[in-house]
Amino acid sequence: MKVTNSLSELMDIASHVLSKYNIVPQDIKVIQNDGLKSLWRFNYNGETLCLKRLRHTLEKATFSVNAQRHIYTKGGKVPKIHLNTSGEAITIHNEQLFVLYEWIHGRDLNFTKSADFVRGIEGLAAFHAMSTGYQAPEGAKISTKLGRWVDQYTSMRNRMEKWKGIASENPSHSGYKTYLQYIDGIIALCNQAIEQLEKSSYGQLTNKALHESTMCHQDYGSGNAIGTTDDVYIIDLDGVTYDLPARDLRKIIGKRAEKRGKWELDDIHNILAMYNKNNLLSSEDKEVLKIDMLFPHWFFGTIKNIFAKNKSVNPGKIAKIAKLEQQKIAILNQWH
Repeated sequence: MKVTNSLSELMDIASHVLSKYNIVPQDIKVIQNDGLKSLWRFNYNGETLCLKRLRHTLEKATFSVNAQRHIYTKGGKVPKIHLNTSGEAITIHNEQLFVLYEWIHGRDLNFTKSADFVRGIEGLAAFHAMSTGYQAPEGAKISTKLGRWVDQYTSMRNRMEKWKGIASENPSHSGYKTYLQYIDGIIALCNQAIEQLEKSSYGQLTNKALHESTMCHQDYGSGNAIGTTDDVYIIDLDGVTYDLPARDLRKIIGKRAEKRGKWELDDIHNILAMYNKNNLLSSEDKEVLKIDMLFPHWFFGTIKNIFAKNKSVNPGKIAKIAKLEQQKIAILNQWH
């Protein structure tokens, strides 16, 4: 849904929504206006609050909003969600969804800074530990990746093989030419990861009730980790899903390697040591993390821009990410 509101319209919307909380806001400001997703910050009774308009359907929002309430109730460091006068966490106004959060006073952690990165990883571990036990309410669209990795890997590999056929028909295209240069090695990585996953403890780890599983943020990093004096608060839980901790960790480790242009075993060990302070990973957890890191997620994420989104990608970027995928093999082979 494409929505564009003027500042006066946004103020009017906030006033109507907050009336359902019996709140007359003070010093209200629009701090984000990105289409449908909008944020207002204001004061009320000496407290700073944040009103958010969601992009998601009611069913999806019901899942993520109640997951956040569960984590908060367990003592997890996420913003409190305030209920409206009807006792509901989600307020509907003009067929749009709104949630009222406490405002966390702190600063965005910068994951490029060592001290902030350590705090961020420790905060993620605490978040994972507190997320277990969530049972989604009736009407929620449950998000889960548990037990689906083999199918996801296979689907991504098959798409890349299909794209190889498309590229072969037009090898003079600069992006296609580079893709064809590296794709066979990438497909070999896919097959290796699939084979290892099928032989691993993955099935055992995911053969559990959903509420016994960890919840993953899926987009964790700078921008949604707020450092206070004593704690790290995690925000923007709109994309939470049931999955193994490896999902969030793989994304963080891979993004870090991509920015550095290389994989480093010591860095992986250090990140896991930080994480283990608040949520100890089992040997089986580390086994599937290693396999998930082996799969060429980063190459797929780069190349799908050409084939699935019809975007131009510099051939040098394709070559760089392909070489990074190949470079990690020796590093992961040293990891025991």
